[in-house]
Parts: sequence; structure tokens; C-alpha cells
Amino acid sequence: MSSRAFFVAEGDGFLPTEWARGPWGQTISGNYVGGLLGHVIERDAAKPELQPARLTVDLLRPAAMAPVEVRTAVIRSGRRLKLVEATMTQAESVVGRASALYLRRGDQPAGERWSTAVTMPPVPTVPDSIRDDVVTLVWTYGRDGAAPTLGLEGWAHAGPKYMWVRDLMPLVDGVELTPFTRASMAGDMASSLTHYGADGLPFINADYTLTLSRLPDSPFLGLAALTHSSHAGVATGTALLVDEFGPIGTATATALANPGFDPPRRPVS
Repeated sequence: MSSRAFFVAEGDGFLPTEWARGPWGQTISGNYVGGLLGHVIERDAAKPELQPARLTVDLLRPAAMAPVEVRTAVIRSGRRLKLVEATMTQAESVVGRASALYLRRGDQPAGERWSTAVTMPPVPTVPDSIRDDVVTLVWTYGRDGAAPTLGLEGWAHAGPKYMWVRDLMPLVDGVELTPFTRASMAGDMASSLTHYGADGLPFINADYTLTLSRLPDSPFLGLAALTHSSHAGVATGTALLVDEFGPIGTATATALANPGFDPPRRPVS
């Protein structure tokens, strides 16, 4: 399929293009599953006065490179909050679901609040020329300090890890990529970022939760690993999410050890 998008709208559903395939098999990458769930929730439920404050994505089973349908339902709608659920199906089987909490924007309290200080690497420069087969630009930082690494090798150490990402094409053909959809896709990347170590990536995530105090104001999104905790093959990791102007929220992923899981360490862009 020649479309320069990850999905093409088809009737009541969406058809993944080859761009949506993940790096470990004929399945849709988890960040595009989450992005599509976020896209449909925003399409069906967003209002200008409401801030999408939390998105939780459950990756229930691998989504094949085949048509998907996404349906939404409003669970609670009040004066100050709105709770929306979305379900993604393939051939009547549920492959993913999401829950989104919208909160009404209002006056900001004047007092300062303490938060852990994180220094991100500088926002990278987009190359003058980009190959036609590159749909997302990813810069990873870690073992090599402030120098970006092409691929995941820079995370192969027991130390701080960061990344910047910039998507170059729409999620759905003919639909402008919104700030919320960008964030919805980036949230999934917290799993690889926080669970990577000197032995590679021995964990695969089952879900991720994105929190947002505001929508991103730039096409660049950055993540900084904050925590990793694991025991008996069960892991959780949290990353700070930023745009070019500062922190905007967090992304947390829970995962389980997956023997033999070895995603390529090639460039992820």
C-alpha cells in the first residue's frame, strides 16, 4: 500500500499500512495501536474546554496486520470530568482497549510546587535530507552521554537514558496528526526506555499509562527514564514526558519478562 500514513480509514474501521508493522513480526506496533485508540477517543469525545489528562492503553494480544475497528463509549460525563473507553477489535476479537480521563481546564493556583528536576539533552536538529523509508525520527541518549545514538545501543547500560522523537507523517491517511495523538504514540516508548539495560530489552509491555497536564506545543517529544522496578519477571517503569518547552506529564509501562524477546538494535527511525 502506497499511502504515507500508518492507517487508512476503511468503512467503519482502519486498515494498517506496512508502515504500522512493528520490528518483531507481522503485527501492528504497540505505539500505533495506542495512537489509534487515542485518535478515535479524541475524534469522538474531545471538547475544547477539557484537557485529556490520562490515557491508559491495554495491549491485550498482538494485533495482526489486518483491518481493525475501534468503538468508544462515554462512561461518565459531568461538569468537571469525562471518562471515555475505547475497544479495538479484529475479526470480533478484542486486541486492545483504552480508557481516557478528560478534566475541565480552569484557573491555575499561584503557588509553586516541588518536582524532581530533569535535564534533557538539547532538542536535536532534523537532518537536511531524510530517506523516503523513514517515517519517525528517533534520537536515543544514554551510554554515550549527550551524543545521540542511532538505534537502541545507547540504552545498553545501567544508567540514565533519554530520547527525542518526531513523527513525520499522519497516523490516519488524510487526518492531521494532533498533539494528543503524538503523545498517545510516544507513551508506549516509555516501556523500551525504562526496561532497557546492558542485557538489552528482556521485558515486553502489557500496557502503558500516559498522563498530561497540558498538550504538547511542539512536534518534538522527549522522554527521560525516571524509574525501573522489577521482581520475579514483572516490571514497571516511569518516564518523564516533555516537549520543547518543558515537562508535560509522564508515561508508565508495566511489563513481563519474555524469554527470547530480542528486538533489533538497529536504528528505530
